Amino acid sequence: MGRKNGTTHVTTTSEPEGAESYEPTPATQETKRPTRTPFYEANHAPRYARQALIREIEKETGATLICYVADDDQQVDRFDTLSVVDLLHNIPPGTAIDVLLQSPGGDIDAAEKLIMLVRKKVGNAHLRVIVPDYAKSAGTLIALGADEVVMSDTSELGAIDPQVLLPDSNGHNSLLSAQSYLDAYATHSARLREEPHDPVARLMLSKMEPATVRKLERMTTRSKSIAADLLFQGMLRNKAAAEQAAKDLSDTQKWQSHGQMISHESAAGLGLTVAYLRPEDSLWVKIWRLYCLQKFEVVGGKKLFESAYASLEIV
Repeated sequence: MGRKNGTTHVTTTSEPEGAESYEPTPATQETKRPTRTPFYEANHAPRYARQALIREIEKETGATLICYVADDDQQVDRFDTLSVVDLLHNIPPGTAIDVLLQSPGGDIDAAEKLIMLVRKKVGNAHLRVIVPDYAKSAGTLIALGADEVVMSDTSELGAIDPQVLLPDSNGHNSLLSAQSYLDAYATHSARLREEPHDPVARLMLSKMEPATVRKLERMTTRSKSIAADLLFQGMLRNKAAAEQAAKDLSDTQKWQSHGQMISHESAAGLGLTVAYLRPEDSLWVKIWRLYCLQKFEVVGGKKLFESAYASLEIV
């Protein structure tokens, strides 16, 4: 399923129940069900290879694996809900689910909705988010909604302080950290209280709109609130611990840039429940191979939502 220039293009490929037992054999009178035609099979060979690997991983983990892999510039948005619901369609309630996640971030409200949809399907079973490469910003929020995050040496999470487009001194919009903007406002305000005639503080504050400050305060509060709620429902069942971890993940003093790597060691140090797999671990080798195959599929500005039964490509 794809979307481009306001138009929706459908590229939905899925198999009926029992598709994993399809054999590319010639059709005969004894054939009891349709088989893949050679040309169709060749055209979809990459997808079949990925889905066979998904089934291998599921056999090893005992959990159903669904995947959300986005290209570097593809943001989490509301449209993703349709694809996630489709992946969950054939999964019985109360099933343990693994979510393989690759995302640069995006809409924090959409991220909350996506992981809550998965959590409701999981119920009292176990929910893990697997991060082979990176899940940043809103992607990190999705990971925080799991009971456990699976990481290795290549894995990284990110800070959850919202990023906003604001005009610079030349009137051009630039992507800035909401928390950094608020930090600067607080610094210059404090300086002006100490020295009312400070020219630098006066100049800087004249460029900051009170309405923008209030908007960014609401955004940062909302981000931390989502993170704390997700952590409390999942890996941290202690409200105070969940709120502290959310605060730490928003700390622009701790994370000097929005893209700074939060490794598995750092994530565990924040109190998150992290399952570390060594790069040579047999399960991680399969996960990394699957991710590499999917990553090449999304090159060119795409998103891929995939399971053992469905493969949805968003353009």
